[in-house]
Amino acid sequence: MNSGEGTWVAGADGCRSGWVCALMRISGGKPVYGELRFAMDFAHVLKLIPSPAIIAVDMPIGLPERTSTGGRPPEKCVRPLLGARQSSVFAIPSRAAVYADAYSEACRIALETSDPPRKVSKQAFHIFPKIREIDALMTPQLQSRVYECHPEVALMQSNGAPAPLPKKVKSRINPDGVQWRIDFLTGLGIPPELFTGTLPRGVKHGRDDIADAAACALTAWRILEGRAIRYPHKPVYDAAGLDMAIWA
Repeated sequence: MNSGEGTWVAGADGCRSGWVCALMRISGGKPVYGELRFAMDFAHVLKLIPSPAIIAVDMPIGLPERTSTGGRPPEKCVRPLLGARQSSVFAIPSRAAVYADAYSEACRIALETSDPPRKVSKQAFHIFPKIREIDALMTPQLQSRVYECHPEVALMQSNGAPAPLPKKVKSRINPDGVQWRIDFLTGLGIPPELFTGTLPRGVKHGRDDIADAAACALTAWRILEGRAIRYPHKPVYDAAGLDMAIWA
């Protein structure tokens, strides 16, 4: 492990086995080293060693009691910025719907807690367990270290435009789209070790998960240096006092 001097940041993206984590050491205002890691749950993300000063995670933080068209305020803010990539931003329903175990129950609760009434997409339902992991641990105090982000918004913020190629086509990984993201991120200074590193045998993940974790690490770097932008610009809090914002 190359600990060295500097400040560590991390980007975390959910995968089928747990969490793919991209750790970067920042020194002299730029990343100088990177490591790819795996965490079985979000509690282990918080305990990564070296300890990241900032963790940017591609998962909602802060859940509403009711929603309107388009989901939470952060989703409504960033979706128009992404053009053809806006379908990657899921509309997150109410906290009660997120905590439902069955898809039919989640849809029933979502209908009762949204205006106009709206069911839950299957894609969104599949990430509910990861959202619950974070929601069970998050506090307003922890938000000084852990931030919600979105890989496509991170790319848009640095590129000045949405990514030109989709990451997936018909739910399958698009190799050209993933490679564009890797090339773009390395061009910004993201350590290439993040894309050549390996995870433990048996960890179920895709190359797109690694690219997303690295894009989250880019956001963590921007947050560390005070260059990140929050959406929406003014705080919006949930019932637990959590600030609902996507950072990029």
